[in-house]
Amino acid sequence: MSSNIVVATRNLELSYNPNEPIIKDTNISINKGDFIFLTGKSGSGKSTFLKALYGEIPVTGGELQVNGFNLKNISKNSLNLLRRHTGVIFQDYKLINEWTIEKNVILPLIIAGYSKEVCTLQAKKLLKHVRLLDKANKYPMELSGGEQQRVAMARALAHNPKLIVADEPTGNLDDFSSEVIWNLLKNVRQHVGSTIIVVTHKIPPTISIDFKQYYIDSGTLHEII
Repeated sequence: MSSNIVVATRNLELSYNPNEPIIKDTNISINKGDFIFLTGKSGSGKSTFLKALYGEIPVTGGELQVNGFNLKNISKNSLNLLRRHTGVIFQDYKLINEWTIEKNVILPLIIAGYSKEVCTLQAKKLLKHVRLLDKANKYPMELSGGEQQRVAMARALAHNPKLIVADEPTGNLDDFSSEVIWNLLKNVRQHVGSTIIVVTHKIPPTISIDFKQYYIDSGTLHEII
């Protein structure tokens, strides 16, 4: 796979039950720095495809390569390495309620074994970017939904990931939080060179990002030209 290609599939098939593929016959190639919107009807398989990119669900047919790793029969060690270079933004945030906002943000760095000093500096930098530096010592349940999603955004960016995947990251947010998140993704793509794949039901009409769109129809991903 070319070093410029971040995601590549060949006849990809994903399923939860045998003989009932959710994703099938998919052949796509996503390059470094691409900003992708993945759209489709509810239940079409958008989130399923996203989960496959970081090994949450197995590849049941064909091939899926992400950042040089073949997800078909990937080893545990290789999967851990892949995830160290992948930032995931969940629709339901998945923050740890017993941890402070600062500690939630640096979770990927803690897992990777970075020093306390590095973790603290990165947390302050990211919380400033998402305009939550004053909430560093608060806990998730003390924040609004929009603020929690911005924390989840900061956490996904903590380790400067090569690939960022986001499942409806602004679906339930106010306009201010949505704008913060879109601007952050735009800046990360520009300054870090991350590839970004966003699942959404509707592309924001006012978004000022150069993007590509893929649509899932009958289980197959197609690029909309």
